[in-house]
Amino acid sequence: MTQKIASQSKNVQVVLDDIDRQILNQLSENARISNAELASACGIAQSTCITRVRNLVNNKIITGFTAKLDRRKVGLSNQVLISVTLRAGARAHLADFMAQMSAHPDVIQVFFLGGQEDFIVHLAAKTSDQVREFVLENLSNNPTVAATRTNMVFDHFSKAPTL
Repeated sequence: MTQKIASQSKNVQVVLDDIDRQILNQLSENARISNAELASACGIAQSTCITRVRNLVNNKIITGFTAKLDRRKVGLSNQVLISVTLRAGARAHLADFMAQMSAHPDVIQVFFLGGQEDFIVHLAAKTSDQVREFVLENLSNNPTVAATRTNMVFDHFSKAPTL
């Protein structure tokens, strides 16, 4: 079965077949899998596999490879989700706010939302004092921010979607 997916970079439809989806599912589970193991798992030749992976990267279907970290083991035991609402007159600054948050070293993810809040900022910090300082310096003092709500993350589950 083939499926068309829009490439964000060129707004071009990219056709994914079952093999492409198998490759993406395997890489989502283990991005360090060798090409030989990946080809074997997908039932294709190694040369075909490497070509398909390169095409997926070139078409911006695969946008990067990352490592999952146990943040507690590296001293970042406090994770928070901060809901942010911007002032009504600050809507023109959405891109600026996203860029500011994305550039901050303690920010893991930034979500631009439709709904009551404008953003959710996912932050990892060593201490609750560090979270407090982030909110005060980067949000409360920001003239475009109308309101924030901070939620502590006790635990979470994450997995890549199956295609």
